Amino acid sequence: MINKQPDRVQRLFFDDNGKIPNNPTLPALLYSVKEHHLHELEQTFRSNGWESTWYGSIFTYHHFHSNSHEALAVIRGSASLHLGGPQGEVISVTSGDILLLPAGVGHKLLDSDDIFQVMGAYPHTREIDLYTGDENNHEVVCRNIHHVELPRLDPFYGEAGPLQNYWK
Repeated sequence: MINKQPDRVQRLFFDDNGKIPNNPTLPALLYSVKEHHLHELEQTFRSNGWESTWYGSIFTYHHFHSNSHEALAVIRGSASLHLGGPQGEVISVTSGDILLLPAGVGHKLLDSDDIFQVMGAYPHTREIDLYTGDENNHEVVCRNIHHVELPRLDPFYGEAGPLQNYWK
């Protein structure tokens, strides 16, 4: 179990724009971990209840999940991401960054270097939905977001992580 907290946690709040709902109460969190090894990172996430891991990149279109939160750990390279939908914010991420996206928060890959790779994970193993904001179901996805349970543990820091400090 990792005990040390990150030096800096960036909290990002986004408004509902009528298509991308974002999350009305929980901020997206961005923090960096100094060192990690791929096999240890996945094992750490799994031991903290963040499963259904996958490896790859991030879709190049705005999308969100209404039935789950998502953790994205940058394991190689760097990228620019657009969070919160078209009216949101552009952020830069690099190897060692961890992004916690509450259910409903839009995200999109804008640009990356050739080696960019993330490991994604979810705090449960059910099937994860995917919406682009083009569907005519805003009320349904907002209701889904409202019912998503808070994870018990931060994916990297466990019971003493930023998630416990900022997601209440």
